[in-house]
Order: sequence, then structure tokens, then C-alpha cells
Amino acid sequence: MKPALLLSLLLLPAFRLSAHDTWLQSTTPSVLPGEAVVLQLTSGNGFKGVESGPQPDRVIKSNLRIAGRTLSVMTGERTEKFLTFTGKPTAPGIAGFAVELKPRDLELKPELIEEYFEEIHAGASLRAEWEKVPVPRRWRERYIKSATTFVRVGEPAAADRTWAEPAGLSLEIVPQRDPTRLKAGDLLKVQLLMHGKPLPGLPLGFVADGERHHHVVTTDSNGFAEAPVDHPGRWLVHGTYLKRSAEKNLEWESVFSTLVVDVAAAP
Repeated sequence: MKPALLLSLLLLPAFRLSAHDTWLQSTTPSVLPGEAVVLQLTSGNGFKGVESGPQPDRVIKSNLRIAGRTLSVMTGERTEKFLTFTGKPTAPGIAGFAVELKPRDLELKPELIEEYFEEIHAGASLRAEWEKVPVPRRWRERYIKSATTFVRVGEPAAADRTWAEPAGLSLEIVPQRDPTRLKAGDLLKVQLLMHGKPLPGLPLGFVADGERHHHVVTTDSNGFAEAPVDHPGRWLVHGTYLKRSAEKNLEWESVFSTLVVDVAAAP
């Protein structure tokens, strides 16, 4: 199976794009074996609608995992607002899609730094690190973005736990229950992994599509965090690991990670 990859790009100033989350969403939460799965990679200022997709040459990793198998995906042509993946899984299972973008540099304007801190749910320690930067302060950052989502294909076998297996991204939010069986009112527990190892002490935001209120939970000593998914619809879990850089001409390095799940109405 060779899913095609389609793309579009709406240009945003680099200093604004940095604070945007990039996520991967499916146009439907489930399909039958042999039906097309269509997924859209996009960025936005909050989880309130699509704004832009990355250029295709920025994708350094993309794969589809289903029933214990890992398949690559291929780049294709452009669409208006998305980088769009399509494929036709022929066997039942829980299809996990993962994308990572190559590093990119930016310089953030001083008046946008507090907004950035708020969007990534930064704590006092990061703000204190910023205060230590010598005057005149500059914010030069190198960032990586990764995204995952899941689609139910037919009726997976009870033993199918592909959803619990890391995709090998730099920073990854791994669900701890079947993400295709979530209902409004459930608790969504995840584990945050950095290069495959649990990452403690990082705030994760849980937010529903179109909402402003975030459940913000800091990962525990084993990288776990959980929050309620209060109502049906699409939900985003997002986190940003930000640290001071030791490289010349850089003050910061960061990795963004997102997970999108679809939550059904309670019975």
C-alpha cells in the first residue's frame, strides 16, 4: 500500500508560525477495510481551525502502522490548506499515523514571547531562563514538530495494540487506552516519550476543537498524564519541550508534539 501525500501552504510570518501547534487529523474516525483514509496535517493558532500546511520537503518521517506492520507514506501534490495523506488499509486494525518535520530556525519578536509562553503552558523556570539571557536579549530558536493520530479500520482484533506502540518520533504522546473507543466523559491517559524514554515534568494541554479552555496536566515521574475528555468531538493533546541551546547563534531549542483523537457521544 502506498498512500499518496497532498499538500498546501499558506505562508505565515516565521515568528508567528513557531508558536502554532501542528497536528494531524482524520476526516473520519473510522473506515471499513479497503476504504480510503484521508488525513490532514495543518497548523493553527489554537485548536480552532486550519491555517496552513508545511512544505513537502520539510517532512523527514512519515509512516502508517496497522496490525503490527509499519508502512511508509509518499509525498504528492498541493492542496489549499493541508498536507494531506490518503491510503486504503486492506485489513482491519487500528491505524496509527505519524509525521515529523525537519528542524527549522526562527527569531521571535520580544512582544510575542509572553504569548508563546502561555501557548506552551510554560512554567516559572522557563521564564527565569529567559531573564538570564544577556541584554540586548534575542530569541533565536530551532524547533522540530511531530504529530500523530489514529483511525479505526473495521473491527480490530482484541489483541491489536498498535496504538500503544511508539512511532519513533523525537517527542511523542502515546495513548494508554484505545484512542478510537473514547466517549465523552472518559479519562484520556497518555505517556510522553522523548527519544523513546519517559519525559517527566512537562505540561500537556488537552483541548477540544474550537474551545479555549485547556486541561493542563504536568507529566509525572514516568511521563504519564491524564485528563477528562468532557464532550464529543475532536480533541488535541499537545506539549512543547523547550530548553536553552548551547549552539552558537541560538538561544533555544524546542520540540512540539501533538496527538489528535476523536471522542464519541456518551451512550
